[in-house]
Amino acid sequence: MNTLLRWLRNLLIFFFTSSLLAVVIFKFIPVYFTPLMIIRCCEQVADGETPTLRHQWVSLDQINHNLPQAVMASEDNLFLQHNGFDLEQIQKAQLDAKKGKRQRGASTISQQTAKNVFLWNGRSWLRKGLEAYFTLLIEKIWGKQRIMEVYLNSIEMGKGLYGAQATALTNFNTTASKLTRKQSALIAASLPNPLERDSAHPSQYMRKRQRQIMDLMNKIDQFPE
Repeated sequence: MNTLLRWLRNLLIFFFTSSLLAVVIFKFIPVYFTPLMIIRCCEQVADGETPTLRHQWVSLDQINHNLPQAVMASEDNLFLQHNGFDLEQIQKAQLDAKKGKRQRGASTISQQTAKNVFLWNGRSWLRKGLEAYFTLLIEKIWGKQRIMEVYLNSIEMGKGLYGAQATALTNFNTTASKLTRKQSALIAASLPNPLERDSAHPSQYMRKRQRQIMDLMNKIDQFPE
């Protein structure tokens, strides 16, 4: 029994030490690969396809201000105010689930960033618990500017497509620094389901959502330049 307790204690110490170290390291160095990138490549190989991964890290000051404003308007309009969790949206999602309604997303940009960089997709309680843990860490250690920088560089934006720069080059023949307001809103409109919603070939629904996002961009807090 004592041996088991010591083993568990050492395992917990290792986890907390290594996770804290990883968060501190990624505060300063670019995130070139994420677990999702590797998983998607493996899925492509399993489907008999040639793995595709287009990703190019750029600093936040090389991403046009329109894009962080658009993703906040679409994904998390209280991003600059909350501590990593939007409790009101979580409560609404829980109420909808109890009523049997279609599940709605309640994850903040901070939560999505924590998941993208450190974890895997899934709905288990273990992954959700780890997501909350890493969300608290990056909120305290990284701050909002760094969270947004990593988010806009790591988020999946299409099949084999990750981050603002690769998306700007592939879908709009431009760079992240030159993304227009309309292009940024269109990218944001694709994010809930980037494998089904193509910002390069938007559907009527995406065009409608684009207009809604552009309108909301004027009404929320402005992301600091």
